[in-house]
Amino acid sequence: MPFHPDAVSRAQAGDAAAREALLAAVTSPIQAFFRSRIGAAPEVDDLVQNALLRVHRGLDALQRPDRFKAFAMKAALFELQDFYRGRYSTREALFDPDLPTPGSVDADDVGLRLDLEAALATLTDHARTIIELRELGYPYAEIAETLDTTEAAVKMQVKRAFDKLRDVLADGTVQTLAVLVLAALAA
Repeated sequence: MPFHPDAVSRAQAGDAAAREALLAAVTSPIQAFFRSRIGAAPEVDDLVQNALLRVHRGLDALQRPDRFKAFAMKAALFELQDFYRGRYSTREALFDPDLPTPGSVDADDVGLRLDLEAALATLTDHARTIIELRELGYPYAEIAETLDTTEAAVKMQVKRAFDKLRDVLADGTVQTLAVLVLAALAA
């Protein structure tokens, strides 16, 4: 039985062969999981590898060896959530000399970016972390769990941070840009 708790315990104790056997045994169910969700997309192989990497890295922390398969499938679920949130960029970006490089800005935009960065610097580290997690697509409940606080506290921090940024970015053009950015983050 590939997922027997004894095999998991041996893998946790440092038995490389047991660890390799566990990862090999769980590869097929993880692959089937991704294919059932997104089809035969080219990203499936990357998702499988990343899920296996999560399992490998987290195996030592698994407290219930009898729940190994559930643990592995949860790692696959987390990878799928990252994929749906758009955190995967599996395709190589091709260079087109006629298009601006990613992250580049026009000379007119430099001042706006500097103002926004200066405004973000006025926030506390905690508030900035919440804003960044929200911008990455995390729901309020997940942010609260990650930061060991309540969802209501996270929402209040976001509101206060937006209010502070609006005050700091009082200039008309910058304020309009900031309101658009903040509205996008709040969505």
